[in-house]
Amino acid sequence: MAFDEFTTKFATEEQCRDYLYQLRWPEGFVCPKCEHGKAWNVGDVLFERANCGRQTSVIAGTIFQDTRKSLKTWFTAIWWVTTQKTGASAVGLKNVLGFGSYQTAWTWLHKIRTAMVNPGRSKLKGVMEVDECYIGGEENDGKRGRGTENKTLRIVLSRTFFWVGKL
Repeated sequence: MAFDEFTTKFATEEQCRDYLYQLRWPEGFVCPKCEHGKAWNVGDVLFERANCGRQTSVIAGTIFQDTRKSLKTWFTAIWWVTTQKTGASAVGLKNVLGFGSYQTAWTWLHKIRTAMVNPGRSKLKGVMEVDECYIGGEENDGKRGRGTENKTLRIVLSRTFFWVGKL
């Protein structure tokens, strides 16, 4: 999504809350305690169940829980982190969001990266492609690849979706 599309879709706190609500309860509100749906709003992000009285927040159990910053700021941080081609740094995030503290930016970046990992992911299977490369500058003796002594070996593994040719 381009930045102008992003800023249109998530221009207000209400749009951000509505998006989280739809992700959390796509079929409508369901109480995590009694699993019934009738509830009323208590504030901006809090719902109270009619029968059991339990209060549940749209942001409870998420990286946004207990935050003092706006959801709009969080969404901007997530958009920025996920659109960086060469990776995101805490310094970059600090500069983009105008944070006064490197530690805050580092904490946010860590939370966002943790949230991006799918805990239920399965192990790789099927046809895989493995390749290697050596990282480091040019050597004085002109040796390249496996003949080098001062370079670091990196191995890359990816799943092959299409195979062209013979095995």
